[in-house]
Amino acid sequence: CRRTRGQSPWMSKKRVHLYRWILPLCCHGGGFLTSVWLFPNVGNQAPETSENEVWRKDGDKVDLAEQSLLNKIIRRSLVRNRNQVEVLQRDPSSPLYSVKTFEELRLKPELLKGVYNMGFNRPSRIQENALPMMLAQPPQNLIAQSQSGTGKTAAFSLAMLSHVNTANKWTQCLCIVPTYELALQIGQVIEQMGKFCPDVKMAYAIRGNRMERGTKLQEQIVIGTPGTVLDWCTKYRHIDPKKISMFVLDEADVMIATQGHRDQSIRIHRMLTKDCQMLLFSATFEDSVWRFAEQVVPDPNIIRLKREEETLDTIKQFYVLCKEKEDKFTALCDLYGCLTIAQAMIFCHTRKMASWLTTNLIKEGHQVALLSGEMTVEQRAAVIERYRNGKEKVLVTTNVCSRGIDVEQVSLVVNFDLPMDMDGNADNETYLHRIGRTGRFGKRGFAVNMVDSKHSMDIINQIEMHFNRRIKKLDMSNLDEIEFLQS
Repeated sequence: CRRTRGQSPWMSKKRVHLYRWILPLCCHGGGFLTSVWLFPNVGNQAPETSENEVWRKDGDKVDLAEQSLLNKIIRRSLVRNRNQVEVLQRDPSSPLYSVKTFEELRLKPELLKGVYNMGFNRPSRIQENALPMMLAQPPQNLIAQSQSGTGKTAAFSLAMLSHVNTANKWTQCLCIVPTYELALQIGQVIEQMGKFCPDVKMAYAIRGNRMERGTKLQEQIVIGTPGTVLDWCTKYRHIDPKKISMFVLDEADVMIATQGHRDQSIRIHRMLTKDCQMLLFSATFEDSVWRFAEQVVPDPNIIRLKREEETLDTIKQFYVLCKEKEDKFTALCDLYGCLTIAQAMIFCHTRKMASWLTTNLIKEGHQVALLSGEMTVEQRAAVIERYRNGKEKVLVTTNVCSRGIDVEQVSLVVNFDLPMDMDGNADNETYLHRIGRTGRFGKRGFAVNMVDSKHSMDIINQIEMHFNRRIKKLDMSNLDEIEFLQS
């Protein structure tokens, strides 16, 4: 790994901390797959960072790229996913193959050894269906919905490593992601999985890495961000896009929400040959993502998760009428005192409210952790790890924690502030992700919504209509009723 020279003023503490955290994971000993330019010679260039900060009025900002990175950090092993996988084949008459063991894939021995060395004993649910398609001959295109922790990165890393012809000293597999940090995360997986493949080389196409113009890369796998990859293919000609035979676009939903990345990705795609294998992955499949995927991936097989509303079957939903934040706090304390709660997660709209609530809960003697957007990704990961280990029983957070965190012991989710969109209407998707933090893995959970105005009550009614489920009123003065909830 090359050291960073001449750190510029934009080298924030967040990035420095990330480098310190990642460096021990990347610098392995021994002879195996090597990567180049892990840390860029940044000079005075501005960082290639995400600009897709979503503001919900005066609420805490949600940066999709940072949230994706956080999920990758905290999910170092596969999570238990009870979502069913739906497979739509390009050719419906073709037999549908899935595998239950990695041996069935007939991998090269050194790759199989790398897979087992990483601790994968059997394919995850997404890998069972995706890997046969990724490794098929002739190559098949794929659009797949998969969240962090389901083995998606390992799956396409295995596909790239299997695809490489080590006799050819040019770029054959290209993977683009929205940010520098996400590129490093994928690179780690490829390095670990390719540990016993010394002839396979990898490079990072990230801003600050410089080569002499016209110099051709000899690394068979390139991981990078769209702007730099586009420059390497056009301006500097380090990569011949006509020789790329596998193109992976990861975090598509984050990509299209990041300024400029969508158009850059399409320009890269247009330079590739028609027979190049296209693999696209996204955690969510909103209409905008579908339109982008259809533009980039022709004649695809499709793997998607069935809707997560199934989790509502194990969650009892209630609302509590309050007048102001002090009433909300009193109701919260009463609720916590009556219910047998393993761990609780409380969502606030702003950092200021989350800080106020945390301070007051600590005064009441509760073990509380606070999670909000001004913290670095590494600080957030540390808080979540402590919470997972039970060192704090209550997690107060803003929308930065609304999705992607699986803690089996969470039995209560409280919407101290109801989720709203920019227009003041119910944000149904955020509501689903918030209350989905409880009722995990088939266990029973409770979701309580604090209602402090007519507008809040309108939000509850909108949520009821959207999910076609009744949210019951909870009378906090009736302790018997509250205790009866757990029976």
